[in-house]
Amino acid sequence: MGRDALLLPFASPPSGGNLCLRHPGIQITCPRAWLCCYAVRLLGLEPGAGAGNLGSHCVYLTIWYIFCQMSQKGAQDKPKLIVIAGPTASGKSDLAIHLARTLNGEIISADSRQVYKGMDIGTGKVTKREQKLARHWLLNIASPMRQYTVAHFVRDATKAIRDIAKRGKVPIICGGTGFWIDALVYGTSIPNVKPDSQLRAKLQKLSAPQLFTKLQKLDPARASSIDRHNPVRLIRALEIVMKTGRPVPQQSATMPYGVLYLCVSRNTEELQARIKKRLDARLHQGMIAEVQRLHTQGVSWKKLESFGLEYRWVARLLQKKITRTEMRTALLHDIIAYAKRQLTWWRRNKEVRWITPPR
Repeated sequence: MGRDALLLPFASPPSGGNLCLRHPGIQITCPRAWLCCYAVRLLGLEPGAGAGNLGSHCVYLTIWYIFCQMSQKGAQDKPKLIVIAGPTASGKSDLAIHLARTLNGEIISADSRQVYKGMDIGTGKVTKREQKLARHWLLNIASPMRQYTVAHFVRDATKAIRDIAKRGKVPIICGGTGFWIDALVYGTSIPNVKPDSQLRAKLQKLSAPQLFTKLQKLDPARASSIDRHNPVRLIRALEIVMKTGRPVPQQSATMPYGVLYLCVSRNTEELQARIKKRLDARLHQGMIAEVQRLHTQGVSWKKLESFGLEYRWVARLLQKKITRTEMRTALLHDIIAYAKRQLTWWRRNKEVRWITPPR
């Protein structure tokens, strides 16, 4: 084991195997049975608690141990936070809630659509019951008729982190919008570019594939994470790079936080099965009625389609452009493609530590 290895401080290991978590430059190894016993003592669990419950706490305590050890990695003078990222339907929200309850934390949502009021089922927003289990920030803070940008997110999330940390709690960033998360935790300077109506009118004449090709040439990093079928977001990304003359800057030389960056990992078959199951559940819960209600309240079809995925395809269904079967097939395809783009974004980041959540 290398010099950067960290061992949880327990006596000689009993039988039962080790719990390991690895990432570049660090390895955590602990006898699973000892950590389960520690979970019983520390969290006041009953000795007869189920193995699955203890296994869950193994993961949470291991994460907490790594988080505490960050003070040895040069982050002792910085605010510390945990990031729970991962592809859609991977189980990020459940893991974040368990972590928040176990580690005395509060959750800051990093989802570019969950900030909007009334967009609940289609975005997979945590329920009111789940919000009572752990405090959540940056949900339902913007009208869907207005644009909430990455610059707004960084501003609001920074305020939330300060508030949470000031009260001695752990800020937990949870979401699937990788560009937003990285802009926050790596201190990326987001240019304050005002909308240019003339430039936008010119770009609106191009198709989504043409806009995407143009963005690939001007800002390949942004193109790697953006929804290539969403002309509104493509035009905004192009507007920034064309007005400033340069791509959105990468992370600053000095990170503003000490970050434990976790990404939820599931195999392809399991993830796609979860996506299919969740899509059918959302349709059963009233996702189509939700989109219709938003339109009735004044959100245009064009604006709804600009939100992508569920809102794009359900809006087209409600406009009678496609059938329900065509809607579900196209939507399922796009969600799976989106999950692949999310994974591509995080796999390039060597700071990410991949974890498999407890079942």
